Amino acid sequence: RTTRRPRVAVVGASGYAGGETLRLLAAHPGLEVATVTAHSSAGKRLSEVAPHIDLGHDPVLAETSVAALRGHDVVVLALPHGQSGQIAASLRAEDPGVLVLDLGADHRLESAEEWTAYYGSEHSGTWTYGMPELPLADGTRQRDQLRGAREIAVPGCNATAVTLALAPLVRAGVVDAAHLGAVLPVGYSGAGRAAKQHLMFSEAHGSASPYAVGGTHRHVPEVLQNLRRATGRDDQRLGFTPVLVPMSRGILAVCTAPVAEGTTSEDLLAALRADYAEEHFVTVLPEGVFPSTGEVTGANTLRIGAAVDRRSGQATVISALDNLVKGTAGAAIQSLNLALGLPETTGLSRTALAP
Repeated sequence: RTTRRPRVAVVGASGYAGGETLRLLAAHPGLEVATVTAHSSAGKRLSEVAPHIDLGHDPVLAETSVAALRGHDVVVLALPHGQSGQIAASLRAEDPGVLVLDLGADHRLESAEEWTAYYGSEHSGTWTYGMPELPLADGTRQRDQLRGAREIAVPGCNATAVTLALAPLVRAGVVDAAHLGAVLPVGYSGAGRAAKQHLMFSEAHGSASPYAVGGTHRHVPEVLQNLRRATGRDDQRLGFTPVLVPMSRGILAVCTAPVAEGTTSEDLLAALRADYAEEHFVTVLPEGVFPSTGEVTGANTLRIGAAVDRRSGQATVISALDNLVKGTAGAAIQSLNLALGLPETTGLSRTALAP
């Protein structure tokens, strides 16, 4: 006798995050994609907006509504920030058993004040955070809280790259947590499909452009919240500057912090290995080896290298991930697996696409 696979609906299927979630779900043996919805692309076949995705059937994208999403076991919301809260509340009110994953920012932050300060709207509440590998101050991992969860806030892609690079070092006390810095070359898919469609090739090609400079990026409070949870302290300060570079996907987070005299590169790597040695999707590289975005394209993997510049007294920690996979859709699938009691790695690969 076969067991019915959980039925999944993906909202915002024509966007980058929703499309990448569908690509991963197409290869997931334990789930069935039953419904896809969109806004401007509603009424079109999936093959018209995402011809690279083969679900074994070619659904018509429905208009996004609570009615269209009823009766599913899992609903994935891949909507712009500020648009998930109301529909999520309606779904959960009607069916407390439904598992809802929010790929947007609406439910990531614990502080309503910080949400309003960075997003300018009313806070929708705080959900279980979908970063399984995050080490917590009490000695547990975030994955312990994801088992059986029914409301999951998927992390921001930049926040994942910086958090997982810095958290072990701050926890171990090998860097000065009051002077953390991160500069992140980011691929254009990080800006979303709508933004990319309006970028002239001549503007993007051969040019790097900083954005959200001066601590204004919305992932700053998310990273600081993660570091507080990882350490139990509130003494972290972070300079954070993302830079759009001419590649389609990927993040290379170059993180820096002062270290005490005598701290070595091996001290940094030892702290990283202490937290990630058993992690399937996090690879700590040997001393002198650093990651590139091409090594993680299409994979649900984060790779980290670290070194100390003894002349300047600075640590440099570099992490690389695919913003659409480990940074978004892969994290969603990983968290979804945990919530449903499936093996965490189901439907996910550590193997990157060939260059």
